[in-house]
Amino acid sequence: MTNALAGHPPLVRPPLARRLLAEALGGLLLAALVVGSGIAAQQLSPGQVGLQLVENAAATAAGLYAIILMVGPVSGAHLNPVVTAVDAAFGGLPWRDAAAYLPAQAAGCCGGAILANLMFDGPAVSISTHHRASGAHLLAEVVATAGLILLIFSLTRTARAERAPAAVGAYIGAAYWFTSSTSFANPAISLGRMLSDTFAGIAPASVPPFVVAQVVGGLVGYCLVRVLYPLASAGR
Repeated sequence: MTNALAGHPPLVRPPLARRLLAEALGGLLLAALVVGSGIAAQQLSPGQVGLQLVENAAATAAGLYAIILMVGPVSGAHLNPVVTAVDAAFGGLPWRDAAAYLPAQAAGCCGGAILANLMFDGPAVSISTHHRASGAHLLAEVVATAGLILLIFSLTRTARAERAPAAVGAYIGAAYWFTSSTSFANPAISLGRMLSDTFAGIAPASVPPFVVAQVVGGLVGYCLVRVLYPLASAGR
């Protein structure tokens, strides 16, 4: 989800405005995917939470693969402030560009949640009442985010970036099941999911501790990459 991963040489990037549009559009599609498939699962399988999670996870895994392919060649398909910050820390993205990515990602994810609500004939905004911030959930977010960062940057630093769309989709789909939090692993999607009181929603009070846990997970992932791949480089 860096430019190298998306097929661009690290020093050759599209104009920033085009990259920001790609990040916003990717975030919008990601949130619409997660929230919309959650609403569909609720409607198609009422009262069957396990089946709803299967449907939501499968749609997210497949859709994320497609979204990364769609916008990756433009922006690198970060779609996630933690990924952007770690990429900047490794020198793959200027910090000034990284700062511009973050609001585009957040706006896109919020817009995608609103779009999903409207597509299923709900109110544009319905604040979630699904409280998730237990100690177990926060630990799960650290693990999910650290694993995501380790996956992405282990691929980019070992010249296997072309495998990232499938690998990231598979990881997130699996992490729906092996983490108690269902693997948000993304501050921008956490903000967006706050705006839908549906299967995939998260209560506003749970968002700040989730974001803190995701940042901690990003730091853990960054350190693991540095330890495991100390001599690797992302083409630099």
